Amino acid sequence: MDTRGYFVDWNGALRSTSDPGEDFVCEVDAVSRYVAVMSPKGMLVHEATLYRTLEDIAKAGIKATFLPGSVSWGKPDEGF
Repeated sequence: MDTRGYFVDWNGALRSTSDPGEDFVCEVDAVSRYVAVMSPKGMLVHEATLYRTLEDIAKAGIKATFLPGSVSWGKPDEGF
């Protein structure tokens, strides 16, 4: 089953399930549209809804900026 898609991170930005960044890995349940973002050591760090396409995100009324995996999940005012 195809598990590629997008999710909203804890800062309200869009991320790809195939490149979430920070060495995180996404475990995806496509049927329930669930994304579990896991640390390199296997700890759950974030949960989100899976959106298959950017069009699905727009249909849901979500307006967010897409960030590639090279961009940190932290904010500059948090020391990242």
